[in-house]
Amino acid sequence: MADAPVSFLPLGAIIQELRVGGVNIVQGFSEQSHYESHNDPFFGETIGRVANRIKGAKLDSLNGGKSYTLAANDGPNNLHGGVVGWGKRIWNGPTPVGVRQIPGVEGLDGGESVKFSLLSQDGDEGFPGTVEASVVYTVGKQLQGGKEVVVLGIEYEAELVGGADETAINMTNHSYFNLTGGPTIEGTVVTLATNSYLPVDDVGIPTSGPKPFNKVEGNKAFTLGAQEPDIDDCFIVNEAPNTVPIDTRSLPLAKHVSAEHPESKIHLEVLSTEPAFQFYTGKYISVPEVAGTAARNARSGFCVEPSRWVNACNVDEWKDQMLLKKGEKYGCRIVYRAWKE
Repeated sequence: MADAPVSFLPLGAIIQELRVGGVNIVQGFSEQSHYESHNDPFFGETIGRVANRIKGAKLDSLNGGKSYTLAANDGPNNLHGGVVGWGKRIWNGPTPVGVRQIPGVEGLDGGESVKFSLLSQDGDEGFPGTVEASVVYTVGKQLQGGKEVVVLGIEYEAELVGGADETAINMTNHSYFNLTGGPTIEGTVVTLATNSYLPVDDVGIPTSGPKPFNKVEGNKAFTLGAQEPDIDDCFIVNEAPNTVPIDTRSLPLAKHVSAEHPESKIHLEVLSTEPAFQFYTGKYISVPEVAGTAARNARSGFCVEPSRWVNACNVDEWKDQMLLKKGEKYGCRIVYRAWKE
């Protein structure tokens, strides 16, 4: 993909660049080694085995009622798969897999695809079962009102191949977006597809099912300021958790977030087949200058992480959406569409 507007790295199957109108709209570093030493914010990483937080760094009841102690890397909780989650591992790839279409994306020109794969052994960061995981990236372009739209499709798949009868899976991408290439996201106009969210306690674990979000209004544009609104919450697209299949790839794409910046005139849409998404305005980003790449501080990027409900693996009424059994496949799809007016 030498001439493509997107580049990837084997470390974490990371999205390193997504260029639109001459601007790389994702945060990252110029070399893989810099991610190894400075990527505490998870810039561009493929997150697994389980994205977001697991309460008490423990799986309460899997494989006939067994409990599993996980790596605690976020206070008392497990975050993004643990100390060495999948975003910190070297994946096999990129392997070209030819031209593919992206279901739900009409008129795609190109569709060049590459695949990364990873084997996660039984006991990896405390999780049960050996899992084969993959991510396929498909890059193409569309025409929309005379404008060229860069399209990046992401397809995740995971299969439990041994060591246990069931495990927990919840994969996503952790890119931070900045639509100007400047130091902050201030001035970005954002619309969230819903204002239904999961209220959380002081360590980020849901305290109940979905409630109305009161900082911003769903399906109504708002502007990110220098400090407010400060958001790091899981928004719910499908409020019926027992209807979410372990493999959502056959479901239609739904727009989760749209964003634009009036100065750069760059637009972004994030679509997915997933039942929820975390939206984070980057309050805790703190990355020093690295080899000529400017320091990144609070609100230098915003995250959109399509996913399953937070801590679903430990809530009986929610857990089926995250529970992968032997003989099944986990799957989901994410699409980024970006263009300049």
